[in-house]
Amino acid sequence: MENAMPLETVRAAFGWSAIINLALLSVWFLVFVVAHNSIYRLHHLWFQLSREAFDAIHYAGMAWYKLSIWLFFITPYLALRLFF
Repeated sequence: MENAMPLETVRAAFGWSAIINLALLSVWFLVFVVAHNSIYRLHHLWFQLSREAFDAIHYAGMAWYKLSIWLFFITPYLALRLFF
């Protein structure tokens, strides 16, 4: 395995990917909270959504994204940190 990536590089990639994705999730949440009405009005021009449906879609999207971050970035990072 002469071309194998060093383990520390893989750990760092998972760690930084998790940090970047958590930052994006935080920005999404902050923009959603601060500019909720503006975002809703803009999307309401394109789609006939109630406020409840709009909120539910964003809440589900944030939950899915957060779960994906844990599954694909944080868990592998912790596993590499703890066992290798």
